[in-house]
Amino acid sequence: MKEKHTSRPSRTDWGRVTKMKDEEIDYSDIPPLRDNFFKDAQIRWPEKKKQVTLRIDLDVIEFFKKQGKGHQSMINAVTSRTAKCCNPIEISYQAEEGRIVSFQAGVP
Repeated sequence: MKEKHTSRPSRTDWGRVTKMKDEEIDYSDIPPLRDNFFKDAQIRWPEKKKQVTLRIDLDVIEFFKKQGKGHQSMINAVTSRTAKCCNPIEISYQAEEGRIVSFQAGVP
Protein backbone atom coordinates (compact mmCIF):
# COMPACT_ATOMS: atom_id res chain seq x y z
CA MET A 1 0.00 0.00 0.00
CA LYS A 2 1.23 3.48 -0.80
CA GLU A 3 2.38 5.46 2.22
CA LYS A 4 0.30 8.56 2.83
CA HIS A 5 1.73 11.75 4.24
CA THR A 6 -0.53 13.98 6.28
CA SER A 7 0.02 17.27 8.04
CA ARG A 8 -1.29 15.85 11.34
CA PRO A 9 0.13 12.89 13.22
CA SER A 10 -2.24 9.94 13.60
CA ARG A 11 -3.80 9.38 17.02
CA THR A 12 -4.16 5.66 16.24
CA ASP A 13 -1.94 3.34 18.23
CA TRP A 14 -0.61 1.51 15.16
CA GLY A 15 1.72 -0.65 17.26
CA ARG A 16 -1.30 -2.10 19.09
CA VAL A 17 -3.24 -2.51 15.85
CA THR A 18 -0.33 -4.36 14.20
CA LYS A 19 -0.07 -6.79 17.12
CA MET A 20 -3.83 -7.42 17.22
CA LYS A 21 -5.02 -10.90 16.19
CA ASP A 22 -8.00 -11.34 13.87
CA GLU A 23 -10.05 -12.82 16.73
CA GLU A 24 -9.61 -9.59 18.70
CA ILE A 25 -11.19 -7.35 16.06
CA ASP A 26 -14.68 -6.14 16.99
CA TYR A 27 -17.02 -6.60 14.02
CA SER A 28 -20.22 -6.05 16.01
CA ASP A 29 -21.10 -2.81 14.20
CA ILE A 30 -20.88 -4.46 10.74
CA PRO A 31 -24.04 -6.31 9.63
CA PRO A 32 -23.47 -9.86 8.37
CA LEU A 33 -23.53 -10.49 4.62
CA ARG A 34 -26.56 -12.27 3.23
CA ASP A 35 -26.10 -15.49 1.28
CA ASN A 36 -26.97 -13.76 -2.01
CA PHE A 37 -24.56 -10.84 -1.49
CA PHE A 38 -22.16 -12.00 -4.24
CA LYS A 39 -24.80 -13.65 -6.45
CA ASP A 40 -24.98 -10.84 -9.02
CA ALA A 41 -21.51 -9.42 -8.38
CA GLN A 42 -19.44 -8.48 -11.39
CA ILE A 43 -15.75 -7.74 -11.58
CA ARG A 44 -15.25 -4.25 -12.93
CA TRP A 45 -11.68 -3.71 -14.02
CA PRO A 46 -10.56 -0.11 -14.52
CA GLU A 47 -10.51 0.91 -18.14
CA LYS A 48 -7.08 1.02 -19.71
CA LYS A 49 -5.58 4.43 -20.20
CA LYS A 50 -3.11 5.64 -22.77
CA GLN A 51 -0.52 8.26 -22.06
CA VAL A 52 -0.77 11.14 -24.51
CA THR A 53 0.55 14.66 -24.84
CA LEU A 54 -2.26 17.17 -24.69
CA ARG A 55 -2.13 20.95 -24.77
CA ILE A 56 -4.56 22.46 -22.26
CA ASP A 57 -5.02 26.15 -21.46
CA LEU A 58 -3.20 27.30 -18.34
CA ASP A 59 -6.40 28.54 -16.67
CA VAL A 60 -7.96 25.08 -17.06
CA ILE A 61 -4.92 23.38 -15.52
CA GLU A 62 -4.89 25.87 -12.63
CA PHE A 63 -8.62 25.33 -12.02
CA PHE A 64 -8.19 21.56 -11.70
CA LYS A 65 -5.02 21.85 -9.62
CA LYS A 66 -6.90 24.07 -7.15
CA GLN A 67 -9.40 21.25 -6.64
CA GLY A 68 -6.68 19.21 -4.94
CA LYS A 69 -4.67 16.09 -5.53
CA GLY A 70 -5.50 14.09 -8.65
CA HIS A 71 -6.09 16.91 -11.11
CA GLN A 72 -5.23 14.72 -14.10
CA SER A 73 -7.76 12.11 -12.98
CA MET A 74 -10.37 14.86 -12.58
CA ILE A 75 -9.69 16.15 -16.09
CA ASN A 76 -10.05 12.59 -17.38
CA ALA A 77 -13.33 12.11 -15.47
CA VAL A 78 -14.84 15.34 -16.83
CA THR A 79 -13.74 14.55 -20.37
CA SER A 80 -15.01 10.97 -20.11
CA ARG A 81 -18.38 12.09 -18.75
CA THR A 82 -18.76 14.60 -21.56
CA ALA A 83 -17.88 11.98 -24.17
CA LYS A 84 -20.39 9.50 -22.73
CA CYS A 85 -23.29 11.91 -22.30
CA CYS A 86 -23.12 13.82 -25.55
CA ASN A 87 -23.86 12.55 -29.03
CA PRO A 88 -21.40 13.74 -31.68
CA ILE A 89 -24.09 16.00 -33.11
CA GLU A 90 -24.40 17.77 -29.75
CA ILE A 91 -20.72 18.64 -29.62
CA SER A 92 -19.89 21.51 -31.93
CA TYR A 93 -16.91 23.74 -32.41
CA GLN A 94 -15.69 26.44 -34.73
CA ALA A 95 -12.17 26.32 -36.07
CA GLU A 96 -10.06 29.05 -37.53
CA GLU A 97 -6.60 28.36 -38.95
CA GLY A 98 -6.57 24.91 -37.38
CA ARG A 99 -7.48 26.18 -33.88
CA ILE A 100 -10.76 25.71 -32.06
CA VAL A 101 -12.13 29.14 -31.17
CA SER A 102 -15.41 28.08 -29.57
CA PHE A 103 -16.78 24.82 -28.22
CA GLN A 104 -20.21 23.78 -27.03
CA ALA A 105 -21.32 20.44 -25.66
CA GLY A 106 -25.01 19.83 -25.25
CA VAL A 107 -26.34 17.58 -22.49
CA PRO A 108 -29.36 15.48 -23.48
